Amino acid sequence: MRGYQQDGVVQSIRAAGGEIFAVTSEPQTLARAAEEDWKTGFEHVGDPHHEILGQCKDRGWLSLFRNDFGDDFKPETGDWISHPKGYFQPGVLALSRDERVLYRWRSRPTRRNAGGAVMRPTALHVWSQLSSAREAPSETRDVAHDDEPVSDGAVAPWPIFVSLLLANGWFLRPVPFDYQVNGSPLKDRLRRAGIRLLVFIASWIVAFAALPTWIPSLTLIAWGGMILPGVRVVHNRFQNVASDEEPT
Repeated sequence: MRGYQQDGVVQSIRAAGGEIFAVTSEPQTLARAAEEDWKTGFEHVGDPHHEILGQCKDRGWLSLFRNDFGDDFKPETGDWISHPKGYFQPGVLALSRDERVLYRWRSRPTRRNAGGAVMRPTALHVWSQLSSAREAPSETRDVAHDDEPVSDGAVAPWPIFVSLLLANGWFLRPVPFDYQVNGSPLKDRLRRAGIRLLVFIASWIVAFAALPTWIPSLTLIAWGGMILPGVRVVHNRFQNVASDEEPT
């Protein structure tokens, strides 16, 4: 979302007489914290009961995939994060004043995009698409979903993504990357997890080189058995939606 401010799209939307909002399934306190920390320049709105999402779906504008990690994969931050109806996957919706859909995109969570955690349309791509649609006659029909947008960033393979979750849990169990933990920004925790992962791999290489093979082998098997239940939870909880599946 920060790209909309950094690339000047927020200013372009307002210059055209529009406004931009970010809607999240997080509570309003966390939505406001993200707004202040990310300095997006537009209002963030908490929608933990999916009331706004429900209206968008009922009016035929946009429906999103929804998910719930469940009680066996909760953040370590406690009960301050609440998703009473689960969380909804990312989406982008642009409307004209007469409620014509100028742009819409929704994330289809798969292993390829880490269950919806990565791959978003770039802000400039969204602005280009909705600008073209805005110039069409008012009687023009709503635009179709954008299924092949220009996406931001590279995609981490699923095994690396799970490995980073393990590193975030000090290789005892996978731990999700919450928005903020004890004042530590997400990007810093991702970087630390990457460093831990490299050190962890190097340690195993040294162990196999310096010790009799049976010692690190048995240790690795024991460690694999310890983390396997948590890895299974990640595999089951992160969505992998089929290409023909629609949101419920």
